[in-house]
Amino acid sequence: MYIKDIQKFEENRYKARAYMSYILTRNLPNKLPKIELSSVFNALDKLAHEVKNFDALYVLDPSGKQLEDTISLKKEFCTGKGEDRSNRAYFYRAVKLRRCVLSDPYPSSLHNELCVTASMPIFNAQNKLECVVCIDMKLVEILKIIQASQFEFFFMQFSRVVYFCFAFVLFIITCFLLHRGIVSLFYQSGIEIQQMFESTIAITLALAIFDLAKTVIEEEVLMRSKKEKSGIQKTMVRFLGSIIIALAIEALMLVFKLVTGELSQMIYAIYLIVGVSVLLIGLSIYLFAVKYKGEYLSD
Repeated sequence: MYIKDIQKFEENRYKARAYMSYILTRNLPNKLPKIELSSVFNALDKLAHEVKNFDALYVLDPSGKQLEDTISLKKEFCTGKGEDRSNRAYFYRAVKLRRCVLSDPYPSSLHNELCVTASMPIFNAQNKLECVVCIDMKLVEILKIIQASQFEFFFMQFSRVVYFCFAFVLFIITCFLLHRGIVSLFYQSGIEIQQMFESTIAITLALAIFDLAKTVIEEEVLMRSKKEKSGIQKTMVRFLGSIIIALAIEALMLVFKLVTGELSQMIYAIYLIVGVSVLLIGLSIYLFAVKYKGEYLSD
């Protein structure tokens, strides 16, 4: 549960930061000729009534010490005055970047659940740091805020069901091909070279289709490898490689068949071999392009 929540947060981190930056910027005074702490706390009080799903609001001085007790809707959370938070990432990153920042998820000291902290530095008219305002919010609450609309959510669920059905059909085809390959190899009265070739082709195609179905399940149903482009490329290479192997075996079987029959039909075997060669060249170009793109992006 935590891993999925963290992954979803990382995928939508920019939305969460944009939202937190918006509500803090809209409510807090910044870069004014004279900024008093009372006006900052008044703004926080207004913010506390506007944003109902926060855990804590607090203000740090330029050295990182908490100025007053935490503002919270729960009385047991209203503590922390004088606490040194200068070593917290959300403090020194906000001071260094001079803008609103959003921390990584971490266990909260208030309730031991995962939370994130948005911190915003407040400057005066001379661009001197006056304080840093922080707001803590549970990770699940952030995810509720940034989640997609209801229609988009149901459409995503519908797409996952459709992809699962397609993958299930591909898996059934894999089972039929595997059964055909095993039957043609072991349950015949006499084993011939042609039967061995047919069995090899069926098993190879079964492997390729199973790999494709597995990738569809992982990518579109379980949402495991959305950002791992190399996983998609490896699947493409394995699938195309299996198809090329099956076609090459078919061409070899056709050559054996024509050697003992009509040599005038050998031209079709040559066409098939040329087609396999073209596929190999295309796969080589694809691999080179993928490798070149990876090296270019890493540079």
